Parts: sequence; structure tokens; C-alpha cells
Amino acid sequence: MDSQSQRFVSRITRNTLALILAGGRGSRLKQMTMWRAKPAVPFGGKFRIIDFPLSNCINSGIRQVGILSQYKAHSLIKHIQQGWGFLRGEFGEFVELLPAQQRIETSWYEGTADAIYQNLDIIRQHDPEYVLILAGDHIYKMDYGTMIAAHVESGADMTVGCLEVDLEMAKAFGVMSVDENNMITQFAEKPGNPDPIPGNPNKALASMGIYVFQTGLLKQVLNEDRQDPGSSHDFGKDILPKLIRHQRVNAYHFVDENRKKTYYWRDVGTVDAYWEANMDLVEVDPVFNLYDRTWPIHTYIKPAPPAKFVFAELVCETKEGRAGLSMDSLITHGDIIAGGQVINSVLSPNVRVDEHARVVQSILFEGVTVGAGSHLFRTIVDKKVNIPPNTRIGFDRAEDEKRFPVSSEGVVVVARGTEF
Repeated sequence: MDSQSQRFVSRITRNTLALILAGGRGSRLKQMTMWRAKPAVPFGGKFRIIDFPLSNCINSGIRQVGILSQYKAHSLIKHIQQGWGFLRGEFGEFVELLPAQQRIETSWYEGTADAIYQNLDIIRQHDPEYVLILAGDHIYKMDYGTMIAAHVESGADMTVGCLEVDLEMAKAFGVMSVDENNMITQFAEKPGNPDPIPGNPNKALASMGIYVFQTGLLKQVLNEDRQDPGSSHDFGKDILPKLIRHQRVNAYHFVDENRKKTYYWRDVGTVDAYWEANMDLVEVDPVFNLYDRTWPIHTYIKPAPPAKFVFAELVCETKEGRAGLSMDSLITHGDIIAGGQVINSVLSPNVRVDEHARVVQSILFEGVTVGAGSHLFRTIVDKKVNIPPNTRIGFDRAEDEKRFPVSSEGVVVVARGTEF
């Protein structure tokens, strides 16, 4: 990008307000969202899911952000307050929390469009030229500045961020049909027979839940939608189909900033998808690149000592020694591997694994203790759970299902507050 284009994008992003929809319950994550909203669920050891769209905003030059929360928002609010207070208000930078507070209606947020509608007075106060609407529960890297610039250059009234996905996968998404100019002609929610991309019969365009509006038009369409008694007040179900009929709606193809051979975008909305995305991170060459310093993922890190591995006793013929070790895993600050083994696993801060314990292909949230001699396999353990000594989880599905939720692929979830 030349210097003139960079200045153009910079001007646009400075005049953009990003609104992140982060009020979803995420019930398919089972007990992981018992006490927190989906965007507040830990990911990759030290991060929360909300950190990824927030980091995309910062890395894109967008420094005016509102986060719309609703369901069990305490954990999310606390994380934002602790980790995202580095922006400077005197420079017009902020990350604001916008909980459902009945500012306009006497109801809570009734849909994605209604959530934005109920904060129109706040949008007016900030007076942005453009509004970028994002989902707060996906893992990906994307430069929103280039998308907003493409929106302006296309002359469209609305732009939708789109993924190219296989036709079979597209059946689970909202799918766009486009013309030769990439303008959307039709939108279908989870179609049985998705329309392919022109010139590419094996792919369809799926909505990412990312929208760009000029602020004046956004206010107009939200006010009109509010007056429609038949509307469910949702962008995908209601706003987008109406605009396609009467306005120019552009499809923006996802440009990945992950810098890998294949693009990366994940909806970690099920236990199995969440587990698989975390397991990718412990691969020798993971698909998702956390190590690119040009596109850092920001988060809040509590003060804690470095991770420690203790008891390096040798194994001999007469006595089995202890060896605190980790292989092909993510270990974070404050973790103590005290004579146990951690293999192909992801540990959040301040986890302890005691002697002769073995943790394999598992995800342990903050403050978990795994007692001596315990074995965990394909298990997600929520915050501050104490696994007693000599406990086995993940080896006998029938026994596991008597005590814990188990996913279709056999991943066990041990809920926060579980007592053994």
C-alpha cells in the first residue's frame, strides 16, 4: 500500500466507531458459559475470545470501540476494565462498555440490530462517519481498515464481510449471492442448496457477521426496523435482506492477516470446535499464528511468577522417579508442573500439576489443580477446579457421562465449582 492509500485508510479508521456484539450466551459451549458470556471464555491459555476482534481493531487503527454486553457480563466487564484501559481518552481513544441498560426501550437487547438501536444516542454522541459492527466471539486476524476503504471506494450503502467456504459447509451460514460487480443480490440463511460464487462452483460466500455502514444510513434503517412489528430485529434475518432489495450492498472478501498458506477464521461456538482450535495451537506449525509480532494479540495478564517445572528425578529399576515436564503444549505464567507431565495441552495461568499426574490433549483454565496420580485425557477443566489425587477423566465415556457433559467427539467438560 502506497503512502497516499495509507493516509486514506488512516483518515477513514479515525472516523470509524467499532461496535462489538458481545452479549451472547454461547449455550453450545455447555458449562464453559455457565458463569460467563461466550466472548469472555479463555482461549489459547492467556487470552479471552473477545481479545481477537479487539486486537484487530487496534491493529487496524480503529481506536474508538464500544462493547455491547448482556448475558452474565461480569467476567467480560472485569477483563475489559483490567486489560483494555491503555487507550488515551484525551486523544479520542476508548473502549467503552455498553451493557443492556434499557436506554431507549424497557426491554433488554432483543436481537443484534436492536442492540445497536438501543445505543443510537451513544453513536450520536461520538458522531462517527462510519460504523463497523463486529461479532465478539470469533477467532481470526483481519485488517478492518482495508474493508472500510473498500466500502467507501465501492460506493455501496452497506458492506458485508464474507468468507469463501465449501458448499457443504455453507449450509450452516448465511449465504450471499453476488453479481459480477460483487454486489449482493440475495441472502439465504442456512440454505439447503447454497448458491456458488460466480466462476467458482465449489465455493459459496458466507457472512462473517461483519458490517460497515455510513452512520446516517445505519440510523435510518434501525429506526425503520424498530417500527416493523414482524421484525426479529436481527441484522442477518431482517436488515440485510431488506437493504439488498433497495440499496447497494457490497460483499467484501475476507483478507487474512494470519500470514499462513490457508486462511484462518473459526467460530469456536461448540465444545468440539473450541477444543480443536486450542489443539491447533500446540502443533509444531499451527494454522493460527500467535507469533507474528506485526499483528499482536493484546490481553490482560495478571502479575504472576514465571512458569516452573520441578522434580527432575530419574526413573530407575527400583523406583519410579518424578519429572515435571511439558511437551507440545502451551504453558503460561504462574504454572507449576510439580513432577507431573503435560502433553499436547493448553494451560491458563496459575495451574498446578502434581507428581505422577498426566494431562494429555486437555485444556485447563486458570487456577486448576491436578492432584497427584490423576490422569486427564481430552478434558476441559474450568477455573479453580481441584482434581483430587488419582482421578481419571476422559478414559471411560460411560463413567464420564454420569458426572460431566461430554461432547459428540468425546471431549469432557468439568464445570467451575465441581466438587468430587
